[in-house]
Amino acid sequence: MTTYIDINCDMGESYGRWTLGADDEIMPNITSANVACGFHGGDPHVMRKTVESAVQHGVAVGAHPSLPDLMGFGRRRMGVSPQGLKEIHRYQIGALWAFCKASGTTLQHVKPHGIQYHMFEENLPLGRATAEGVKELDPSIILMTMAMTKYDAEARKVPGVRVAAEGFADRVYADDGQLVSRKLGKDALVSEPAKAADQAVRMVLEGKVKTITGKLIDAKIQTICTHGDSPGWEKIVAAVREGLVKAGAVVKPLRDWFK
Repeated sequence: MTTYIDINCDMGESYGRWTLGADDEIMPNITSANVACGFHGGDPHVMRKTVESAVQHGVAVGAHPSLPDLMGFGRRRMGVSPQGLKEIHRYQIGALWAFCKASGTTLQHVKPHGIQYHMFEENLPLGRATAEGVKELDPSIILMTMAMTKYDAEARKVPGVRVAAEGFADRVYADDGQLVSRKLGKDALVSEPAKAADQAVRMVLEGKVKTITGKLIDAKIQTICTHGDSPGWEKIVAAVREGLVKAGAVVKPLRDWFK
């Protein structure tokens, strides 16, 4: 049986004169790009350039909507209602959709940015609103959620929504399936390319991930993520793809195989 996997990465997070990440080096090694839409990073010029680069490399495009927190890079909690969240997302998704249309491609997915995963876990109506909002825009759009979470389970309760569970190659997991807090610094990150590749291969082919205590827990995923602001970003992404291919996985965008 063929094992398919998508590799996604946060892209287009530069803004004005401020540059983040090595997008040009990363793009050839991923299959789905989560493109910042201006609220935590990105601007019209960067959005256009990122979408065009994705099309050139055969990479699927997804929106990476944030809370309106440019100063805090979308990592600060904000008070927002479920309806307000839908509107915040819709504004950003609509902007990226226009760049996709102009570049001759379609929007494959939506992946919420930053603190939102934590907020959705604590406030399930917010997470459900994200899924409802995606379905209201276009039922064919895929919503990426974090595997092994209450948010993932809640999103799947929305009839007709397409949900792809995400695992992380460059982050350390806690025993409960959550990511270890970034407040722990380097202890929260998998910064060695070989270790990130090993973690990705285990999740994809075995459906398991090793936690910070050495425990193996279940991790059923359809897409694997590496973060744009991890140390050695471009080397990690390349190692993850190479490791997956060598292990026998077929690396393709979700649009080509995910049902």
